[in-house]
Amino acid sequence: MMDDISLILKAFKFASFKHRDQRRKDEQASPYINHLIAVADTLRSVGRIREVATIVAGILHDILEDTDTSPEELAREFGPEIGGIVLELTDDKDLPRLVRKRLQIEHSANLSLPARSVKTADKISNLHDIIHSPPAGWSLQRREEYVLWAGKVIAGLRGGNRALERCFGRLFAEAMAAIEKEKGIGG
Repeated sequence: MMDDISLILKAFKFASFKHRDQRRKDEQASPYINHLIAVADTLRSVGRIREVATIVAGILHDILEDTDTSPEELAREFGPEIGGIVLELTDDKDLPRLVRKRLQIEHSANLSLPARSVKTADKISNLHDIIHSPPAGWSLQRREEYVLWAGKVIAGLRGGNRALERCFGRLFAEAMAAIEKEKGIGG
């Protein structure tokens, strides 16, 4: 059996290979792995999560959605528990984007506790980026729509990890204040 640190390192290695050609949407086109590191760090440092399966699922949360990894390969490499958490977090890319976004809101209340924590940490990372290094080419309206949508997703996750929820709440307020300030300057 693999020890906890080895499993986390294996997940980072696996994710960095699978996401190797992906970039974040910020001006610098940051390597995608930076987002996965931020999610894992948020789970550990903000959420005080110690369950390795949850941290590894945080590292791998986009692997099925954004790479050629199959659920079978993921379960073979990391076991059914981690594979199941990641599967809970995976959107069906065959559906239109707006349908996927609506389903995230509708299904958030049904996620397991580990999946709720990962989803919240993911949205924390995304809001941090919206505030501090927004996606290139995103209009103020698109940023506001994302922040409001993320708030609806997280509303369905309430009752999971209070520390993560508080962190999201602070970032949500900061993002909305920045958007309102920008609207005031522009309007």
